[in-house]
Amino acid sequence: MIPYDKRSGKIWYNGELVDWSDVKVHVLSHGLHYASCVFEGERVYDGSIFKLEEHTSRLFHSAKRMGFEIPYSEEEINKASNTIISTQKVENGYVRPVVWRGSEMMAISAQQTKIHVAIATWEWGSYFDPKLKVEGIKLNISSWRRPAPNTIPWDTKASGLYMICTLSKHEAEKQGFTDSLMLDHEGNVAEATGANIFFKDKNEELHTPIPDSFLDGITRRTVIEIAKSKNIKVNERKIKPEELKNFVGCFLTGTAAEVTPVSCIAENQFKVCQMIIDLNESYQVLVKKKKAA
Repeated sequence: MIPYDKRSGKIWYNGELVDWSDVKVHVLSHGLHYASCVFEGERVYDGSIFKLEEHTSRLFHSAKRMGFEIPYSEEEINKASNTIISTQKVENGYVRPVVWRGSEMMAISAQQTKIHVAIATWEWGSYFDPKLKVEGIKLNISSWRRPAPNTIPWDTKASGLYMICTLSKHEAEKQGFTDSLMLDHEGNVAEATGANIFFKDKNEELHTPIPDSFLDGITRRTVIEIAKSKNIKVNERKIKPEELKNFVGCFLTGTAAEVTPVSCIAENQFKVCQMIIDLNESYQVLVKKKKAA
């Protein structure tokens, strides 16, 4: 794979299309040292960004929660996002808008730093191995927990929140798993390292944790809408780890993960059942519907 700093083309950077290799961040940027950085992850299907407006709105929400004022309007960011995928000729890929504090100040306080904005895009296939998308991925249970909601801006995509996700995923991979299930600060089931989680019971109902200390994903909400349209009951509730043995199916949802079945969490085994297959197929139809229309 080509390293991301060695790729070619353009990146939208502070209002201009800049050569990929010329987009620089100073080593003393506040965003690097103090995690004053927010971002989004968006999918491109057949040349169109899925739910672009919702992602941009969340980016602005994240920035506001972090004390940023993005120096562009949501409409300008939407336009820039569409411009860059057109410029890069990305048909099926990923878009990464990112906002961070610059290098004007180097200490905890950062009131006078410049806010930088960049949007990059590239062709990108499945987040997980396509074979695993059929057979189901394997999760361990992380030794790290999602922090309490009064300790972090939990409803944002802020870079600092992903530090323990990287640690958890590396831990899982060393143990032979694909990803990791993270518990919340109370010991309840929360999410995977970069995706929300759902469970199917024997009564053909879905269960998913209440997102009160982790991100309520755009894909999560979309899949809930799809499920309800199929008359599938969705129970949003607290889920204890000891309940895992009672479920027959499990899957992850996320912009990168899309709808990905899970075959096991630690010693708990799950089947890639027809409901999960149907939800994935309906999701794939939906993400390409706008372009087809």
